[in-house]
Amino acid sequence: MSGHDVAGDGTRGRAQRQHPLRVRGRSVAWLPPLVLLLAIATIDWNSSGEFRIISWIVLVPGIAAAICGVRGTAVFAVLALLTYIEMDNAWPHQYQSGLPDFILVAVGGALATLACAVRVRGERRMLHMRDVADTTRRTVLRPLPTPWAGLEHAAVYLAADSEARVGGDFYDIQPGPHGTRVLLGDVQGKGLPAVETAAALLGTFRESAYHEASLAVVAERLEIRMGRHRKYLEDLAEQDSDSARGVERFATAVLVAFPLPGAPGGRVEVVNFGHEPPLVAGSAGVRALPPGDGLPLGLGSLARSGPGLPPVRPVTLGADETLLMFTDGVTEARDAEGVFFPLHERVALAVSTDPASAHPRRLVELVRDGTLRHSAGRLGDDTTIFAVRRVRE
Repeated sequence: MSGHDVAGDGTRGRAQRQHPLRVRGRSVAWLPPLVLLLAIATIDWNSSGEFRIISWIVLVPGIAAAICGVRGTAVFAVLALLTYIEMDNAWPHQYQSGLPDFILVAVGGALATLACAVRVRGERRMLHMRDVADTTRRTVLRPLPTPWAGLEHAAVYLAADSEARVGGDFYDIQPGPHGTRVLLGDVQGKGLPAVETAAALLGTFRESAYHEASLAVVAERLEIRMGRHRKYLEDLAEQDSDSARGVERFATAVLVAFPLPGAPGGRVEVVNFGHEPPLVAGSAGVRALPPGDGLPLGLGSLARSGPGLPPVRPVTLGADETLLMFTDGVTEARDAEGVFFPLHERVALAVSTDPASAHPRRLVELVRDGTLRHSAGRLGDDTTIFAVRRVRE
């Protein structure tokens, strides 16, 4: 499992190579092989002629290859060979290790340098791929200023795959002349096809949420975009059989509209495309919104009558209440006995004990930590937790 920290803390830089052996910012990776080199030479010098260990010096470039760079490994390979020659020649002829061990140390140093070069090249390639994945993630889960457009917010994304950097979960906030719209969703499936679908939906959301006055129209635009994306996948599958797996893709989502900052009243509008119903947490307690009675995005054509779009429901939010949205990675997290994570109960207990727990950042951290503890860090699905509330005046 890997996670991305609570959003709103600023941007991240490029992925960098890890240097575990550092003291005050300086690398000391050279120290272990140097200590080993000196230790072997000292022990060999103080041992009897019948017990020579100078050939063990071949371990020095091997250790360097694991923790040093190519240049450092090559230096230790040369030092090991020179030390071997000096130490061996210092003994009488009958006690010298001779040519076979010389070849062993020379070849071992060359192979260690080659292995280090392969390791460093692999690290650079891995870091490049991680940069690409992080760029993709920042496109889907872009950094959001906080507060923004009259909303405080916090979010965290947890990948079920420890090597994954991005998946099919997505969220965003889009302010506009008609208020601020919030979207959270979960694309069916995993991998790059799910990321592609999430990016398509987010692009449509960012434009329609800004320009359209009606939340129902925004919802319709999302459904149309999902249908167009499915049609594209169908046409692509006719030429490439490997693309056929993405044709049946759909997404659950929650779409929320907050009024313009300073607008009277505490009502928001919610459209639920078959997603987990959000929770509302505040000093008055915790309540769940009505369950989503609409079909997921991409399945609206299956409705028996009408376009299959879910209704726009008004919801009243108090000034101190936070809207908590999440994907099914939270509610489907299980412990060792197969018991699901009791999200509502945990949030209700925390808020009743300390009403300040309803703050978006604390609420997201509470759910994140509770989910990880409950599942012992073994998440069965990508998990996104997203909390928003109005800025308190």
